[in-house]
Amino acid sequence: MGRNAASERLSSLDGQAPESTDFANYFCTYAYLYHQKDMLEDHKRTGAYYNAVLQNRRQFHGKVVLDVGTGSGILAIFAAKAGAKKVYAVEATDMAKTARKLVEHNKFGDVIEVIQGTIETIELPEKVDVVISEWMGYFLLRESMLDSVLLARDKFMKPDGAMYPSHARMFMAPIHTEVGSRRNTEFQGSMEGWAEFIQEMQSFYQVDLECLNDTFRQEQREYYLQTAQWCDVHPSQLLGPGTPFKSYDLGKVTIEQIKAGIEEEFEMDVVEGGPVHAFCGWFDVAFRGSDAHPADTPVTLTTAPDPTGATHWGQQSFYVVPPVECSPGDMLKASIKVDRRKDNHRLLRVEMGVSIDGQPGSSRQLAWNIE
Repeated sequence: MGRNAASERLSSLDGQAPESTDFANYFCTYAYLYHQKDMLEDHKRTGAYYNAVLQNRRQFHGKVVLDVGTGSGILAIFAAKAGAKKVYAVEATDMAKTARKLVEHNKFGDVIEVIQGTIETIELPEKVDVVISEWMGYFLLRESMLDSVLLARDKFMKPDGAMYPSHARMFMAPIHTEVGSRRNTEFQGSMEGWAEFIQEMQSFYQVDLECLNDTFRQEQREYYLQTAQWCDVHPSQLLGPGTPFKSYDLGKVTIEQIKAGIEEEFEMDVVEGGPVHAFCGWFDVAFRGSDAHPADTPVTLTTAPDPTGATHWGQQSFYVVPPVECSPGDMLKASIKVDRRKDNHRLLRVEMGVSIDGQPGSSRQLAWNIE
């Protein structure tokens, strides 16, 4: 669907979001059933939530549940199936109308109340025992929906309540891939095309564009070489195990800590010989309940490289051109910084410093955008 059509469809939301442009750009995709289908048919995703709720019925039975960003209403329905007394299903877009239809059709209308609005603007008549949400974006934090989930926790959850999921971790590993080399070739081809273009402009119109060379090169470098890519990495591409470099307890982390970004140092083992063409990032989330109400059956949803194929999140590949030449047994010392982009707070900027332990002069400074 085009942006204009999406914006028109969202006009019925009565300006509930303070930043209308961000509201339209971010939420418009989720207003359409085709996108909900893409997420629902990711059975690793949907199955993990189903198991986390239905295998922990005791934590949901007779409880009040808040589903943040309910979409089609599927998580609210899972909670109702587990015996929840009341489920408040909050959805910002017109998908709320579809969720109501699905709830009624499955005969949960007496339990589930679908509320159209943002979590920042709605009110509930009571505190909740459980906050459930599928808030994760690429590389975990893209989209910044976690802000709204933590706001819901602080605003509506009882002190001994439980978050589903309750914990999250971020991973990085060195990988082998030919894609980085191919994108470098595409970058070089783009620059050759630019050189031909400025010659034509000089020849046809007597206008010299050479003063724009650096700007165009930087623009193309960022696009081809400094933009992370969605990928489906096979475990055979891993040159070493994934290293968890950041973890979150979602019952305790603050919105301010999330907004502050990430600055961490960690190490990655290179078990197989290099070269390292890229670093691969992924995440997992765990459903463990809370200290007061621990899950009877903890469940983990991982987006790690899998021989059976990726979740809809895939992994993020951060290409390194030229590659880092490594030998089996080398250790990569890394520092990472993850911040929200200044031009769009829902997108990310990732910076890494990497060096081979014990090899002076091997240090590299790298940066990528996550679009």
